[in-house]
Amino acid sequence: METSEREFFKYDDYFIDEKVAFLKFTNTYRIYNSAGERIGAIKETMPAVLKVLSLILSKAFFPFRLDIVDLEGRTLAAIKRGWTFLMSNITVLDSQGKITARIKQRFRVFKPAFSILDPDNNFIAAITGDWIAWHFDITAPADNNGGGVVPIGTITKKWNGVLKETFTTADKYIVSLNRGAVKEDRKIAVVAAAITIDMVLKESK
Repeated sequence: METSEREFFKYDDYFIDEKVAFLKFTNTYRIYNSAGERIGAIKETMPAVLKVLSLILSKAFFPFRLDIVDLEGRTLAAIKRGWTFLMSNITVLDSQGKITARIKQRFRVFKPAFSILDPDNNFIAAITGDWIAWHFDITAPADNNGGGVVPIGTITKKWNGVLKETFTTADKYIVSLNRGAVKEDRKIAVVAAAITIDMVLKESK
């Protein structure tokens, strides 16, 4: 990892807060750590032609790119999706533009589910959610010969840290990973997928 990447992805808790703007075409979210310190942002990039098309067509089919940037605006990681018609297939890139993982949306009625795979399509983790309660569980394969999966984190609207408040929308949420549960070489993939989940779901509607 580059130094800036290592600094950003060292945390286990990320507070995601949407930046509200009037008549916006793209989404922007601020990212804080558990101490309430701002550490970066998520920014959506959309070509002008897609901004025009979004006035008449659903963005659910559109390609998108979400950049995770530090306080200096340097890209730490990004997720990209091409044109889609059913289930989303998303690519996770590191700061050098190298593919570090893939995210595949799985079909489940009323419960969004995503598989996180390494560049060779080996399973890394899964994100399974409940739209009604707005709670997502992050699980990964167990490190034993018995198979199965173990919980490694959650994504939820409940926040009990420095930034404690009452949430009324899915635009403010906390990503919390179990300490030491995600190996360093996989943390970019898991964190990038988790902290952008709200934007991915919005663009899929």
